[in-house]
Amino acid sequence: MPYGRGRGVNRALRALVVDDEALSRARLRRLLGREPGVEVLEECADGDAALAAIRRLQPDVVFLDVRMPALGGFGVLGALLPERRPQVVFVTAYADHALRAFEVGAVDYLLKPYSAERLQAALARVRGLRAAGRAQAAADGYAQRLAVPVGPRLQLVEVDAIDCILARANYVELCVGERRHLLRETMAALERRLDPQRFVRIHRSRIVRIEAVRDVETLEEGRYLLRLAGGLRVASSTGYRPRLQAALGLRGGG
Repeated sequence: MPYGRGRGVNRALRALVVDDEALSRARLRRLLGREPGVEVLEECADGDAALAAIRRLQPDVVFLDVRMPALGGFGVLGALLPERRPQVVFVTAYADHALRAFEVGAVDYLLKPYSAERLQAALARVRGLRAAGRAQAAADGYAQRLAVPVGPRLQLVEVDAIDCILARANYVELCVGERRHLLRETMAALERRLDPQRFVRIHRSRIVRIEAVRDVETLEEGRYLLRLAGGLRVASSTGYRPRLQAALGLRGGG
C-alpha cells in the first residue's frame, strides 16, 4: 500500500479505512477515490491492525467501524494517546453508538448505507477542523513558513513540507524531500518557533515533523530509528526518548 507523499498545507488528506467487512471497505475506498485531494493509505480489517497502521502511517483521518471482532472502534481510540489521535469518522450500521462517538471526539458518524453526498459532508467537516487547527497554530505564533536566503532572494519554505531539521554548526539544515536548505539559526531558537503538536526534537541535533514519520525501528539503549516521508533515516537519542514516545503514541518499551 502506498504511503502518503503529499506536502504542504494543501497536500492530500491522508485516510485510513477500517472495517471488518471487505465489501464495506471496498465501497468506501471507491467513494473516497472519487474525491479530489483524498489519499487512502491502507485498509484494515480489525482493530489491532488499525492500531498498528495508525501508529505507523499517522493518517489525518480514520474511517472507523464500531463493531469488529476482538478490538472494536472505541477500543482502538482508547488505546491511543489523546494528543496523537487522528480525526475519526465512525462508519457503522448501528445508530445506538452515535452519542458515545461524539463524546469521545468523533468528527462525524456515518450510518450505513450512506450516500456519496453524506460522505462529502463528513470530509468537509474533517477539512474544516484541519484548517482550524492550522489557523490556531498561526494564532499561537508558530511559524507556518521559513524564509531561507537563496542568493539575493528569500525562498519561503512551508513548515509542513519539512521532513526534518538537522544542526550544522552555526546553521540548521531543512530537509524537504530530496532538497536541502540552510538557515542561519540555532536549533533551540528554531524549535521555539515550531508548533510542538507538529514537530518533536528527537536528538540535540535533530527535529522531525511528526506527520513525516513513516516507520519506527527500536534500537539499543532506548533509541529509535525513524524513516521519514522523503526516505531519510534519522536516529533519536536516549535523552529525548520520552518526547518521541509521547509524540508518536509509543508506549512502554516502544
